[in-house]
Amino acid sequence: MTERWPLRRRLVAVVIGLLAVMASAMGLASTLALRGSLIEQIDSRLLAASSRAANPLLVQGGSANPGPTATATPPSDIRPPGLRQPGQQDVGAVNLFLRGGEVFAGYFDESGEFQTLTPAQVTTLQNLADDGRVHPVELAGLGPYRAISTTTKIGSRVITALSTRAADATVGRYLVVEGLVAAAGLTLAGLAGTALVRRELRGLTRVAATATRVSGLPLDRGEVELAERVEVADRDQGTEIGQVSAALNRLLGHVEAALTARHASETQVRRFVADASHELRTPLASIRGYAELVRRLPADLPADALQAMSRVEQESMRMTRLVEEMLLLARLDAEREFERAPVDLATLAVDAVADAHAAGPDHTWHLDLGRETADDAGGTPNFVVLGDDHQLRQVLANLLSNARVHTPAGSTVTVRLRALQGRVEVRVADNGPGIPESLLPRLFDRFSRGYAARTAGTGSTGLGLSIVAAVVAAHGGTVGVDGTLGATSFTVSLPAA
Repeated sequence: MTERWPLRRRLVAVVIGLLAVMASAMGLASTLALRGSLIEQIDSRLLAASSRAANPLLVQGGSANPGPTATATPPSDIRPPGLRQPGQQDVGAVNLFLRGGEVFAGYFDESGEFQTLTPAQVTTLQNLADDGRVHPVELAGLGPYRAISTTTKIGSRVITALSTRAADATVGRYLVVEGLVAAAGLTLAGLAGTALVRRELRGLTRVAATATRVSGLPLDRGEVELAERVEVADRDQGTEIGQVSAALNRLLGHVEAALTARHASETQVRRFVADASHELRTPLASIRGYAELVRRLPADLPADALQAMSRVEQESMRMTRLVEEMLLLARLDAEREFERAPVDLATLAVDAVADAHAAGPDHTWHLDLGRETADDAGGTPNFVVLGDDHQLRQVLANLLSNARVHTPAGSTVTVRLRALQGRVEVRVADNGPGIPESLLPRLFDRFSRGYAARTAGTGSTGLGLSIVAAVVAAHGGTVGVDGTLGATSFTVSLPAA
């Protein structure tokens, strides 16, 4: 599908099209009027010439039986009688006289010499209707003519014809001049129309530029200062472009107010979560300590009491982990600067796989340090990035814990590191049951619980993958997921140091 023209070009095209139609209509009407006037003049001359040719003696003041003084034409003159008088020697004027069986036909050429008609030309004229009316006729070798056939009082037939070639040439020159003038006028109108339309649509261009700048602003998070507005002059307020500009300014004002209210609400929620998480750490630690202390009392306690204290200690540990994760997310949301130092992801991967093997001995764990990505000199790949060691450790721990919890016993989990051009890629893959397609869009949302394997007994908080996404984003990286059955993988890409 072809791209549509912009509004400016379409407006100019419409104006030029209307002007072209009007110019064509005016040119057609004036051309027809000019040709009609020229043909009318030819017909008037033709009628006068036909009258003189049909009544030569009356024109000369003679009698029906001309005497010796009726004409001074030499006996060798082959011209018809109607051409032997003044006014009948027009260049191109054709006369044909039929008297009895004799035919006299000819015309004067451009040099003034009398020329006789060819048999074909005579036949064409003889076929003309003898009704005293003017008819168009085409004579072979001579071109278009206007002809009339009349009958004299003595029964002779007289056909007179005048050429329309001069009139047609005049009309042709007029059409050429008219076309050139119309083309020049349309060109000037196009240039002037383009300049005027561009000037009148400058306000709309400003509106589009403002909207484009606003669309490039990060409006999805953080404090947003939407200072972009369209300048609306007093003289433009009554125009359609001025009204659109004012409406856009009002819309931007409403959007800015809504974003400010949203940011204030989010800031309040984050502050509450951070403060609550911070305040809960101490009592949770106390609960855990007292539960452990009760379990270690020298006095024998009932089995039910020991079981209850064990459950209290486990739940306090789970709540502590949840509080720590919520506190970390609150800090990441606040976009606080963290200490950046060189971190070797290979070392972190080794530690993470070792910890995962201890936590999940019923799984098979593999570590691939991507030796094929070593440089040509035979050195080891560079897996060093700039970041926070603790947060990056948590990313690997969460990904491996996610693979362990949501795959059945006996599954194989592979951690593979690759040093790419300017980046370090960490991929955690397993051959488990995969991830449902419906869950992928909200997989990294907080408290997203969509796995069938996820239960309360797993100890999962639903924040592991959201922490992975937040930490990776804070380090300038990306995280992707492939939920294919038997080949599920999470890929983390970070800028290399």
